[in-house]
Amino acid sequence: MQIFTTSRLLAWGELDLPLLGISADWHGKSLNPPVGFCVAADPEALWFVATRQAPALSHSDSAEGRFTPELWKHDTAELFIGQPGDSNYLEFNLAPDGGWWAARFDAGRELSPEQPDFQNQVSAYAAQDDASMWIAALRVPIIFLKENIGFGVGSTGNSTFILNSPHQTFHSAAKLPGRDPDFHQPSSFPKLIPCAIPLR
Repeated sequence: MQIFTTSRLLAWGELDLPLLGISADWHGKSLNPPVGFCVAADPEALWFVATRQAPALSHSDSAEGRFTPELWKHDTAELFIGQPGDSNYLEFNLAPDGGWWAARFDAGRELSPEQPDFQNQVSAYAAQDDASMWIAALRVPIIFLKENIGFGVGSTGNSTFILNSPHQTFHSAAKLPGRDPDFHQPSSFPKLIPCAIPLR
């Protein structure tokens, strides 16, 4: 999966990033309109941006910048970060309204007993001026990722989405094995491939 890199600092409200798309669900059924996302790194932070030209249903407790568990029960974008040959990984959830959640796992769906201090490190943003579309972003300091998952060259990751709540559909940027949707497969996360964004 691509991670776009830039030498300039990025800021919410001024993000001008290329988007990748997901146009099918776990079973190959077409998603219309598709969902767009971007994973980008500036010198200080990793950014995860998600957007769709369609209405969304966020968790009732979710709000821009608020840490909110169980976002996956409603529409949400997800970013997973891991390392090759390591069962540990981080999961970040981002609601269309900018609510967010994160956790560290020791293995597939096994929460670590001690969690990093996500709430003092992660920032989230959203814009929903038009109910027919949404865009949200998550910002995580690079140093925090290095300390908690060894983030750097060779890291792995995946972007996934749960959409169309309450009749949920499941979407993954990477092709993961299994008949039923299961995003928690760190051994199948692809490497993050750096791609420099031209300076403008």
